[in-house]
Amino acid sequence: MTHAQFNNEDSNASHNPAFDSVLQARLSRRGLLRGTAALGGAAALGGCATASGPASPVHALGFTAVAKTTADQVTVPVGYTARVIYALGDPLTASTPAYRNDGNDADFGNRAGDHHDGIEWFGLDATGQPSDSFASRGLLAMNHEATTDEKLSSFFIHANGGTSTLPRPAAEIDKELMIHGLSVVEVQSDGKAWATKPGSAFNRRVTTMTPVTIHGPARGSEHLVTKYSPDGTQARGTLNNCGTGRTPWGTFISGEENWFGYFFRDAKDDDARKKDKQVQALNRYGRRAGAASRHGWETGNSSGNADTYARWNNSAVGASAKDDFRNEMNTFGYIVEIDPYDKTTALRKRTALGRMGHENATFARVSAGRPVVAYMGDDARGEYIYKFVSAARWDPADARPANRLAAGDKYLDKGTLFVARFKEDGTGEWLELSMNNPVIANSSYFEFKGEADVVIFTRLAADAVGATRMDRPEWGGVNPRNGEVYITLTNNSARTAANVDSANPRSYTDLKAGKEQKGNVHGHIVRLAEKSPADAAFQWDIYLFASEADADKASVNLSNLTDDNDLSSPDGLVFSKATGVCWIQTDDSAYTDNTNCMLLAALPGQRGDGTSKTLAYGDRQVITHVGKPQTPATLKRFLVGPKGAEITGITETPDGRAIFVNIQHAGENTKMVDVNDVTKFESQWPSNAGYGAGKRPRSATIVITKNDGGVIGT
Repeated sequence: MTHAQFNNEDSNASHNPAFDSVLQARLSRRGLLRGTAALGGAAALGGCATASGPASPVHALGFTAVAKTTADQVTVPVGYTARVIYALGDPLTASTPAYRNDGNDADFGNRAGDHHDGIEWFGLDATGQPSDSFASRGLLAMNHEATTDEKLSSFFIHANGGTSTLPRPAAEIDKELMIHGLSVVEVQSDGKAWATKPGSAFNRRVTTMTPVTIHGPARGSEHLVTKYSPDGTQARGTLNNCGTGRTPWGTFISGEENWFGYFFRDAKDDDARKKDKQVQALNRYGRRAGAASRHGWETGNSSGNADTYARWNNSAVGASAKDDFRNEMNTFGYIVEIDPYDKTTALRKRTALGRMGHENATFARVSAGRPVVAYMGDDARGEYIYKFVSAARWDPADARPANRLAAGDKYLDKGTLFVARFKEDGTGEWLELSMNNPVIANSSYFEFKGEADVVIFTRLAADAVGATRMDRPEWGGVNPRNGEVYITLTNNSARTAANVDSANPRSYTDLKAGKEQKGNVHGHIVRLAEKSPADAAFQWDIYLFASEADADKASVNLSNLTDDNDLSSPDGLVFSKATGVCWIQTDDSAYTDNTNCMLLAALPGQRGDGTSKTLAYGDRQVITHVGKPQTPATLKRFLVGPKGAEITGITETPDGRAIFVNIQHAGENTKMVDVNDVTKFESQWPSNAGYGAGKRPRSATIVITKNDGGVIGT
């Protein structure tokens, strides 16, 4: 996730205990951290090669750890090569001009979008048919989450940086609407290097303007009625897409995350809505009346397509919902699904999986005759962890269905949503979010009239049942070796000594460039184990506490991290299907005085492989459950990115010999006023790596291979 203002959304004012109600521990003693600087060497960017053959599980990390560095480059281990293959603005059609990268480019509906994020591989064989084994040709489906902005304008895509006052020019908004969304691009290796295929018939863009269909319990709800879709069954576009997933039936899914900030409500909109319960919901989802929108898109004006801009005004200004866009925001916040092999099919919004700040959805291992289960995090401070259990039972024939999106209808449109409550003793329970739960059916906290209300106003349903508030739940991943579920909890500046709990046990002070940072500064990763994915109970521990290496090992560096593997703000988390390696990516601003963001490789054990620890602060104590201490043999830094960049999204070829990693918002701390002064850019990547025209920084996909053609990580 990007952009601190929207990353730190904190609208959970519920009185839910931060943890199980029996625990009222309070921490008062804090450790003071002092980071150490480390410099790393560079790895050249060059060509890459692939080799065929199946991979085997990796039992030892065979590379030398990359040192921490603040260099403006991508640094990978000795013996590996990283190469840029797909950056903001790259053409997706043979007729689209090459990207000039000077702010004068247009036609972004036929170009790569901005802020590359989650990414998935979909193989193609030599004849262009879907393949789960072919390793030298495939499709990369990915998110384009957001754009680099200081105030309103996406300044790197406008010649003069754009407009930072309202109203915004329509021509600027039109470009910005197109750089958000998704893309599908074909890639191929010739045995020496990987490249995209700009003329491929598979290439596709999905933007904020792409028609979509609503599926699941919310379809036709009164709360999805808009001027565009009077019956509440259609919508336009997808927005702020963060994490991704690949379904068991071979489609691409994406989570709509911090979409709330793109909308505007008039300062008197609460009064205009009178007793509409949506006022409570709008506030709960972070959209308070009078708050400024991120880009001011609602202020655009152009004859003939006024709805393009009016839809971002979420105010009740018409006679009814059919006359305005008061419900437009309710059409965002879902898991969306596309078939990457068929761009003629429409995007589907899967409302049964709930509406929240979705990071990604990760699937449990499927088993014949059992439900399909997906795990999800809501990325905001104090939000929750969810899982969805399908009503339909898995049929192995659906692994290769004739109609992939019809399989999605089967497994994702009907089912039950649950939210997690963690307990001090290392157990937890999944609380049902449906009208079958009397707590929701009879709620005095918020009125739920039916299942549509539950999935549209999911956060309020989770509040009502008393779920555990967590430290920004982000990516989830399922360990292919044992089925355990890992969820990153990136950080939480609002975690204090007064509200720590067993699952979120740290509140401390860290120093960055001499200034104090407080809360759960560096984040952690929680691990869940279930007897069966559809079970209502689970056991948990904390697999990893992110920390600086020299932090107090008794209260902060609980995972025994060293200079080879210390990190801050774990965000992306993906298990390799080929090797079982757990890849951990960071989106950090707390440790960046010492190192840029990074990618680490891990060989995790299993829940319960560590011990319980008591953190004492004054006369209060909190017990937490910690996985086994880390060593460079089990956790090692593999990559450090360029200045200002988040490392996010990773996928691989089936043979494990090439990985694709997204580098998002390099140079994001550049000042808008300096857009035409390259000497003041925070980063000039990837142009300084020899890729593309101009020197403005660009988000991009890189491919990493081992120079000897071997499996990544060995």
